[in-house]
Amino acid sequence: MLVGFWLGLAVVAANLPWLSERWLFAIPCQRTKPFWLRLVEWGLLYGLVVGIGFGFEYKTTGVLHTQGWEFYVVTLCLFAVSAMPGFIYRHQLRRLLRQNGQ
Repeated sequence: MLVGFWLGLAVVAANLPWLSERWLFAIPCQRTKPFWLRLVEWGLLYGLVVGIGFGFEYKTTGVLHTQGWEFYVVTLCLFAVSAMPGFIYRHQLRRLLRQNGQ
């Protein structure tokens, strides 16, 4: 159950930068948030999700297992795939909806 919660949290966190116009969901931007700022926010959320995962691992097993670079590459790729719905909504779907007058 804890793993399912963590995976759901990761999917939500991966999509949040593409759906919000606020920097870190607290500081309002005076104009549209630039792409590079969304990437920075997305990277910070990736680090937060990995940190929460390490916390869950330590809480359940009492030990943190060492991870190689492959672990971080795979989790980053999974985080990127999880962010696709928000990215597509931000950069393609909203434009199409505006063009069709909806």
